[in-house]
Amino acid sequence: MTKEQSNSWFCDAANLIRGLCMGCADVVPGVSGGTVALILGIYGRLVTALSHVDMELLRHLRARQWRPAARHLDVRFLVTLGAGIAIGVVGMSLLINRLLNDSYTRSLTLATFFGMIVASAFLVGSLIRTEGRFQRWTCIGLGFVAAAVAWQLTTLPHSGDRGAPNLIWLFVCGSIAICAMILPGISGAMILLVLGVYEHLTEVPKNLLAGQQIGTSLITLIVFGSGCAISLILFSKFLRWLLSSYQAPTMSALCGFMFGALPKLWPFQRDTTPDIEKFKEKHFELVWPTAMDGQVLAVLVTGVAALALVFAVDRVMRRREIARS
Repeated sequence: MTKEQSNSWFCDAANLIRGLCMGCADVVPGVSGGTVALILGIYGRLVTALSHVDMELLRHLRARQWRPAARHLDVRFLVTLGAGIAIGVVGMSLLINRLLNDSYTRSLTLATFFGMIVASAFLVGSLIRTEGRFQRWTCIGLGFVAAAVAWQLTTLPHSGDRGAPNLIWLFVCGSIAICAMILPGISGAMILLVLGVYEHLTEVPKNLLAGQQIGTSLITLIVFGSGCAISLILFSKFLRWLLSSYQAPTMSALCGFMFGALPKLWPFQRDTTPDIEKFKEKHFELVWPTAMDGQVLAVLVTGVAALALVFAVDRVMRRREIARS
């Protein structure tokens, strides 16, 4: 195997792991896969690749120019990343209840995501470059507005499980949720909770693995996935235009979204519905720890470790970029 082939396989494996992290994050209410993409340094590449479903791609396909089409769409990157996302979504769907239903592991899980998002929000903020006082204050204002919107979304009550939703509503929910999933700071899973289809969708992997309701589950995945795909292609074009034309204001808004979503991930929460077993139907109240016991110390250590990990990954990525240039 040549050095070039070795590097290519390494990149594929890295993108698979990145997708795995994104898929796991997308299942957790309050966490955005877009945030993880930002943390791992692939957000711009992902948005660009998704926005390349355009007329140029169609021209390549009509002319049967498969290699130029694959390069234009960045197929290898999208396939490996998508495979990781799919594995992460299925795996976390099976694991999420165990992690979040127990008070101890729930606190550690939330602390991990809280620390990661705090660090990544600061990193995104460090990328903002303004020109002049007016743009600086405009970006600050956009950041505060975005934070307020994200915070308001985290306080919306979810509608609970309404039973099996109809296919039109599933398509609409997919279209809305995928936009939230690609935006850092806005949780697609949380949006699905508000729309009342989260529990129904997270039951699908379990049913397929158990060999139950296979036909219904496959139709659900196809309809929901179609809504996600169509909306993702259209929204990614708009987001790419914003990043290329108004980078500083857009990054300010993304940074605000990330900070505004933090209350949803506060690791110290009191269960106000102890009689309800399923986490997705529970309600929690944010509290401040009253004593420095073992659990509080573990939460703090976990959060700080997650924060440090993000900064360490960013430092390694920056060094690799410098080495390449």
